[in-house]
Amino acid sequence: MVTLQLGTRHAREIAERVPDPELPMLTLADLGVLRDVRLTEDGTVVAELTPTYSGCPAMAEMRADVAARLREAGYERVEIRTVLNPPWTSDWITPEGRRKLAEHGIAPPDAAPRGPVPLTLSPTRREVPCPRCGSADTEETSRFAATSCKALWRCRACREPFEYVKEI
Repeated sequence: MVTLQLGTRHAREIAERVPDPELPMLTLADLGVLRDVRLTEDGTVVAELTPTYSGCPAMAEMRADVAARLREAGYERVEIRTVLNPPWTSDWITPEGRRKLAEHGIAPPDAAPRGPVPLTLSPTRREVPCPRCGSADTEETSRFAATSCKALWRCRACREPFEYVKEI
């Protein structure tokens, strides 16, 4: 059987190279949504994905892309599972993924808050450095961007708009 000869490591390497449909400069591994890839005793490749947001519209495309790439590589039986626990956190974006985001003009997220988050009645001033010029003199122009996981920001120094991947 071809599947058993190819093995788990090869299947993982194939799945790790699948690009994210909304952030194509990142792979699913860079984004941290590819949780596991394994081969079962009956030769089925099981790949587990965790969405960045519940109801993420890109999940159907991610599942289809991973399954298609694995089948193209010779794996006959492929099962894609959605894993919701633990929920995805922006901390799972790899250092390489963060570098790629910044390289493409998208500000990577800060570390997700840990423990109790203090409640204030005034707006929280978040400092998001511009991925183009590095200035900290930036402002949020919209909490929502083209996708649920990003916000729109503008740099006051270089005057360029940019997207920011929200921390979760």
